Order: sequence, then structure tokens, then C-alpha cells
Amino acid sequence: MTQTETSERMAAKLAKRLYIKSYGCQMNVYDSARMAELLAALGFIVTETADDADLVILNTCHIRERAAEKVYSELGQIRRMKGAKAERGGRMIVAVAGCVAQAEGAEIIQRAPCVDLVVGPQSYHRLPELLARVSETHGAGVIDTSFPVEPKFDFLPEARARRGIAAFLTVQEGCDKFCSFCVVPYTRGAEYSRPVEQVVTEARNLVRGGAREITLLGQNVNAYHGEGPDGREWRLGELIRELAELTGLDRIRYTTSHPRDVDDELVAAHRDVPQLMPFLHLPVQSGSDRVLAAMNRRHTVADYWRTVERLRSARPDLALSTDLIVGHPGESGEDFRATMDLVDKVRFAQAFSFKYSPRPGTPAASAVYQVADDVKSQRLTELQLLLAGQQRDFNEACIGRILPVLLEKPGRHKEQLVGRSPYLQSVHIAASADRIGDIVPALIKAASANSLSGSLSEAVVE
Repeated sequence: MTQTETSERMAAKLAKRLYIKSYGCQMNVYDSARMAELLAALGFIVTETADDADLVILNTCHIRERAAEKVYSELGQIRRMKGAKAERGGRMIVAVAGCVAQAEGAEIIQRAPCVDLVVGPQSYHRLPELLARVSETHGAGVIDTSFPVEPKFDFLPEARARRGIAAFLTVQEGCDKFCSFCVVPYTRGAEYSRPVEQVVTEARNLVRGGAREITLLGQNVNAYHGEGPDGREWRLGELIRELAELTGLDRIRYTTSHPRDVDDELVAAHRDVPQLMPFLHLPVQSGSDRVLAAMNRRHTVADYWRTVERLRSARPDLALSTDLIVGHPGESGEDFRATMDLVDKVRFAQAFSFKYSPRPGTPAASAVYQVADDVKSQRLTELQLLLAGQQRDFNEACIGRILPVLLEKPGRHKEQLVGRSPYLQSVHIAASADRIGDIVPALIKAASANSLSGSLSEAVVE
């Protein structure tokens, strides 16, 4: 063993172990990666299991139903691990981060005394300071759910060249829309857009780490209005064009967008920028103008349809996905039929659909007329049947086509790799592991509900 190898092994033994579990959206995945980078300077290395970790962080999401209950269930298991480590003479610090932390604050420590630290999504850049306070308080619990005046990105270390073929990059946070059902404005705060130069620098580092595809993230990503190097305010379309100039960045995506913020510049980017993939997640939430008004969505069904037509005119091969909520307070049977009609008209390649569930503190939670749960369940079943049929039809329409597939990881079978089509579909291909990271032409031979399968092709990609 060389001296370098011996030193590396000794350093690994002395390093503190960090376990991070991310719940929910891609922004949490991104935030977890940045927390790991921040804590690396304190000697923490990421481990895959929590049982012997020195620091456990649950990076939580408050969007989905029963999100908080899932966190408390996980904390029950963490509590036992923490006790077992204490019996061995060690110490485990437990932190809850993210949107549940922001929403529940001190209640988390009251319900789960094993938690040492509660930190909101806008304060995780303070982790080194907060962990020092945890050490000083000897179990009293530390809480930071403030909304700092200074953006956290200004205090995070420069993002490292994280290895990965497909990467996430947060460019915008927060929301000013205040939809009646949504907690994001209360947990993530007001809209903030990172400066263009900061975004481009991080994207360049990701490409150096092997990223060929970057997904730009934001609660309202197409509301992006970051300061450009020329001092002007740049919108998302202009940012996408700038990123497309990076050598080695072959694919660009963005999510999640709002129909009100699809401007002409962004539509033109879909037309002009080949790196911008022909797949867009554009939540509509309901097909009823009455319900959209109650949701405070600030767009009508006609507005949404006009936006879809503008996008498809600019990029005829564009595929759409969406979010839909059934059973929002006051939704009638007629309102639900309007949603079914819109879905039938637009035809989505993918969709996420949910029953409305109240979020404490949001306007819809205190609405007088709440739809019965059995009615919501019945409507959701009918809607999901329609959506599943549309997704199946879209996938089957790909059979016989030659699509460019970015190979990302090994599949379940020997000599099989899994990649992504331009439409974000999983594609299974027989190929050797040394092709991971390549974009290959694939002849699509079969389709299932959620994925495609094909073979390498010598033909030219469509």
C-alpha cells in the first residue's frame, strides 16, 4: 500500500459520516447535494446508511399528502439508531431540513425529541454555525426557519464538479403566486432568481463533472429574472440560450413552470435551441375556469390552451406533462367534467394527478365546501384512467422511431443499460457499461406503461 493510499484510508476513518435522505421534489435533491458540499469542509463524508452516521439530515417536502407523518415515522427509526449509537459511546446529531421543517418548526422537536436541529430551506447555508450551536446547547434543540434578507446562494461555497451524467441546477426559488392549495410561498418564501453568471459557473462545473444534461429547477422556473452580466434582467429563454453555448452540454430541461410565465422569448427558445428538449411540464391543475379562479391560478382554460398552441407551433414535436388536482373545495361534477374535457383535448404524454388534501395555513384548507373523500377518489380513478391511456398511446407511438437516448446507468439485466429519451421516457437498451454517458441512436421496439425498450441503431436519429 502506498503512502497516499494509507493517508486516504486514515482520513476516511477519521471523517465524520453524513446521511442525507431527500423527500419529494428535484429541488430537494439539489439542496441535499449542496448541503453535502457545505459540510464536506467540516470533514463529513456521505454514507449510504443512517445506522452509524454522525449526522443525519432528513430533507423534507410538504407538497404531498401525509408528508409530515412520513417524516415522523422515519424519525422513530432514527431515534432507535441514535440510542444504539449512544450506548456504543458515540453521538448522532439529527436534523430536519426542508419544507416540513419550515412549516412545523418547534413542533418537530416537541413531537420528536431526538431531533437536535430544525432548519428551513432558506437557512441551510448556516449549517456549520447551527451545528456548533447544537454542540453548545447539549440537547436543547436549535431552530432556524427564518427567511434571511441575503440569498443563501451568496454564502454557499462554489459548487463542485459533481459527477453525474444528468444533473439538477436550481436557478430560481420561491413563489409569488399564492395558489389557494399550495404551501410553497410560506415554506420557500418570495421569488428569487440567481444571477446569470452564478448559474453559468455552476453549470460549467457540472459539465466538467460529466453532465451532458442539466435540468434547471425552480418553484416557478419560468418566472426567472436573474441579473445578467450586462446589468439587465434576463428571462429564462435568454438564460437557456447562454447555457446552450457551453461545450459538452447536450441537453437542457426546466421544471416546474407556470402557464402565466410562458413568454415569447421562452417559446422562441423552444423553436431555436436544439439542446432544449421537446418535453415540457406545464401544470394546469384544473380544466374548470371556476375552479381555477378559486385556486387563484391567474389563468383560464383558454389561456392555457393558447399557450399550448404557441408552444406546439414553435416546436411541433413538443410533448407535455402536467399536474392535476381533483376535489379542490367547491369542485362540482360539472367542473370535473371540464377537467376531463381539457385533458382529452390537450393529450398529455405524462401527468401527475392527486386528490386535493388540505395544507394548514393555506386559504383552501378553511374553505366552507370540502369535497367528500369518496367523491375525490372516484374522480381521481376516472382521471388517471384517461391519463394512463394517453401516456400509453404516446409511448406506443414511439415504436419504430429512432430516438437519441442518453445512457445513464446499468439496467436490471446483464449487458443492459437504461437511458432517457428526449421526452424523459426511460429506455432499456442492450449495451455494454462503457457506453454509459453516450447519446446513442435507439430503434424503439416495444413500449410499456412507463418505459420503452429498443436496440442500438446505425441509422440517423430523426
